[in-house]
Amino acid sequence: MPLRLRFRSACAFVFLSLFILPTAKAQNLNEPGTYMTYINNHHYEITKDFMSYTSAVAHGKSARKVEKRRQALLQTVTDARRKVTVMPALEGDKSLRDSTARFLMTSFHLLNDDYGKIVNLEEVAEQSYDAMEAYMLAQELASQKLHNAFEALKNTEKSFAEKHRVQLVSTDSELSKTVEKANRVSHYHGKVYLVFFKSYKQEMYLMDALSRKDVNAIEQNRNTLLSYATEGIAKLDTMKTFDGDRSLINACRQLLEFQRAECQDKISVLTGFFLKEENFLKIKKAFDAKRERERTQADIDQYNQAANEMNKAGAEVNTVSKTLNENRNKLIDNWNKASANFMDKHTPKYK
Repeated sequence: MPLRLRFRSACAFVFLSLFILPTAKAQNLNEPGTYMTYINNHHYEITKDFMSYTSAVAHGKSARKVEKRRQALLQTVTDARRKVTVMPALEGDKSLRDSTARFLMTSFHLLNDDYGKIVNLEEVAEQSYDAMEAYMLAQELASQKLHNAFEALKNTEKSFAEKHRVQLVSTDSELSKTVEKANRVSHYHGKVYLVFFKSYKQEMYLMDALSRKDVNAIEQNRNTLLSYATEGIAKLDTMKTFDGDRSLINACRQLLEFQRAECQDKISVLTGFFLKEENFLKIKKAFDAKRERERTQADIDQYNQAANEMNKAGAEVNTVSKTLNENRNKLIDNWNKASANFMDKHTPKYK
């Protein structure tokens, strides 16, 4: 049987810095620049906490194990919203304050409700391809929802700055670069992972059918796996490398090519044995039902021939099965290592 799959995925949420870099704690909220910087300081703290959380998930811990970091992030968002909400309007203008409060409320609900669901989905994601796809789609939808809320806040900030004659300086801070890189890594890994997982899970169904010696189910699952593996290889052909790194694609391709060859050349050896075994057992049952003096030479010849065919096929099956299992385990282990190394290499580490 294949090795246990090790699944890791960075969170897909997107937090980006606003335009003004954080400075010392604001003192005079009647001054437009200081007012906006005060708001941005809170957003910056959220971004730092989020990146710390994402880094922990990406570098080997499940979402459940880093639940405390999610709770800390929720508290940061709550504290920021509370402080922003009680801010005075600037010259009667409440637009930036209220827009920021709405963004923070959206962030809270996404982290508390949407990502809470994602944590639960993670626990059942490996049960089927549909469950895994739903898990990743939930991350993408949550990310898009937050991105839309952030874009609305950015537009409000621009209008607010123009109205109050504040010149915004677009920044490309190290933190924003770190967040952007983490999300690129997560998105890319997810695309390749789904290609891998679709065939991986289908092969599990094939292995189950083989363990039950169900020839019809074996043939059905063999055809499906052959289709998935071929389809997956075609998808990999269209994917670009990640910053020149094609290790994830290569590891996935090697497994898919093994699965395709397995379906084309090797599974028939196993089913052939099962059919010969079934034939022998039928002949043996009829042979044993006859008393010894009733058995003809033809009965004996038929029994011996069926037994010889089954034993010969059995010896071949043992060799083929051993080779398939060894290669399969080796390639899945190779995928696990490539996946872990990819995430560790490309996801920025952030405390």
